[in-house]
Amino acid sequence: MDSPVDEDSDDRARERAEARAALVRLSRMPRDDPEYDSLREYVIGEYMSYARYVAGRFRLRGETLQDLEQVAYLGLVKAVDNYEPDYGTTFLTYATPMIAGEIKRHFRDATWDLHVPRRMQEVSAAVRAAEAELTQVLGGPPSAEDIGRRLDLSADEVADAYEAVAAYHTASLDVPVALADGDGSTLGDLLGDEDPGIELVVDREALKPLLGKLTPREKRILLMRFFRNMSQAEIGSELGVSQMQVSRLLSQILGRLQEQLGVARAER
Repeated sequence: MDSPVDEDSDDRARERAEARAALVRLSRMPRDDPEYDSLREYVIGEYMSYARYVAGRFRLRGETLQDLEQVAYLGLVKAVDNYEPDYGTTFLTYATPMIAGEIKRHFRDATWDLHVPRRMQEVSAAVRAAEAELTQVLGGPPSAEDIGRRLDLSADEVADAYEAVAAYHTASLDVPVALADGDGSTLGDLLGDEDPGIELVVDREALKPLLGKLTPREKRILLMRFFRNMSQAEIGSELGVSQMQVSRLLSQILGRLQEQLGVARAER
């Protein structure tokens, strides 16, 4: 009498044979056949455990296993849809590189935090692999020239590859940063921001030569109004003119300065 282990082994062998037969039948069935969709679903379901196995080989590369399995299923579906048994290749031999390739494309295209050209992604991966290999051979970290000779790259290309690696993972501005005083600031809190006063400094420097062209009377009016904070009536009293005249004089002076300042900005 067969043991339970033998019976399970026989059941698995029978299931694998049925799956292979269904796959061959599916590959030769017209896609508009009424049974095509259900048979395709059955075949995919039978091989999903193998797709999970392939995904598991990549599980220590930073992505969740669940995400990798979803990508592996996509590769499995493509393999099922494109498999040709008449070529003499077994399905797993055909499907394995297709599933693994789909996962590698996922790492290449979807896991970089910043967009990096595909060529640079490939060079960066090759540089990291060469660095690890040469470290073992040389007994210490290799130089950029060592890596360049190994990969037939210039030192600048190796440096660019290392810079691209920094784009694989970027730090969130919301990451807490431990400070000496225990303050719970985030990285974003510690980054500098654009200083709105910079433009004022530029304008102030641009105004200096324009102010130098004013008459002594015009300079006096601006001094009293903006540096001594005198009202128009007080200025008029000191100059012996009406408040209305002071208002007109201020408008003329400021209008001329604004026009000249606009010209200076356009020339920068």
